[in-house]
Amino acid sequence: MRVLVVEDDEGIAAGLKAHLRKLGWAADVTDGVTSAWAALCAEPFDLVLLDLGLRDGDGAELLRRLRQAPAQRLPDAALPVLIMTARDQVASRIAALDLGADDYMTKPFDPDELAARMRALRRRAVGRAQAHLRCGALELNPAARTLTQAGKLVDLSAREFSVLLALVEVRPRVLSRAQIEARLYNWDSVLDSNAVEVHVHHLRKKLGSEVICTLRGVGYFVPQERP
Repeated sequence: MRVLVVEDDEGIAAGLKAHLRKLGWAADVTDGVTSAWAALCAEPFDLVLLDLGLRDGDGAELLRRLRQAPAQRLPDAALPVLIMTARDQVASRIAALDLGADDYMTKPFDPDELAARMRALRRRAVGRAQAHLRCGALELNPAARTLTQAGKLVDLSAREFSVLLALVEVRPRVLSRAQIEARLYNWDSVLDSNAVEVHVHHLRKKLGSEVICTLRGVGYFVPQERP
């Protein structure tokens, strides 16, 4: 999952970024309305963590702009937004939710609860109700970041799990290498040109060559199970 953290407190932002990285998620940080909007227009994200009191304005303005954005300018205008703020008044909660926020947490909050709420928002965004993903003999647990195949635990690296999760979540859609990279890597990442190909190669060795298919010249996909 690729997350945009919009937070002007450097300590909180750094802590969130480190925590999300431990969970295997890519996170980028901006500190204001202007920089966050530029990031959303330039890069694909799966979720936004949004503070309301920002360096150059109110996070509510960014939320309003996001929800009102025309599709040709910002195709992902419906992406989930979780408000994280010190404003604990009921009126503030109501205003943010009515403006289009998907969830609202007040600071200080438990990082594990935040992660659980983010996973729930991601499930909703991809139209999935179950916490685990099942694909044939595979069962992925995004919370624990574990994979079993026919009931047997399979040891995957963090990147391998993230590649497989990205493909399984959208199956049988094809994801290009660039789309997979955008889901896995943040702005600070040093990326080898063949990183995705290497991860797919390792996954095929561990799970079988039929689990991930290649559409030559387009990208990779996980096929639907046969009825």
